[in-house]
Amino acid sequence: MVQSGSFLNVVDNSGAKTVCCIRVSKGYKRRYAAEGDVILVSVKSLKNRRKSTSKVKKGDVLKALVVRVKVNSFDIYGKNISFQENSVVLLNNQYKPIGSRISGSLSKAFFSSKFQKVLSFSKSVIDT
Repeated sequence: MVQSGSFLNVVDNSGAKTVCCIRVSKGYKRRYAAEGDVILVSVKSLKNRRKSTSKVKKGDVLKALVVRVKVNSFDIYGKNISFQENSVVLLNNQYKPIGSRISGSLSKAFFSSKFQKVLSFSKSVIDT
C-alpha cells in the first residue's frame, strides 16, 4: 500500500531514481494506492550517470503509475503476489510513459488495464 509520504523506486529509464508520493488520485479523501493506480509524485533523487541527459529534474511534480507494491495483493485470478519493493513508472500529463524501457517484471493485472503500453515496455510478465 502506497500513501502520501511514501518513497518509491522508479523502474523506467526516465532518469529519476526515487520519488515521494504527494497525493493518491481517484477518490475523495482516498488514503492508499494499490497496484495499477495513478498517484502524484515529486522527484527526490536522480541516477548519477544520467543527471545531464535526464528527462526529468529534481523537484519535478509528475504523475506516476504504481507497478509493484510490497504488500501482498491478489491478481485478477485470485492468486497472491508480493514484491520486494514499491515501484512506479513516471507518466506525463497525457498519461503516457516518459521512459521507453522498464527494468524488472510486472504482474499480469496490466493486461486488462488502460496502461498496456507500459506492459509492452517490460522485459517479463509474472504469469501466476
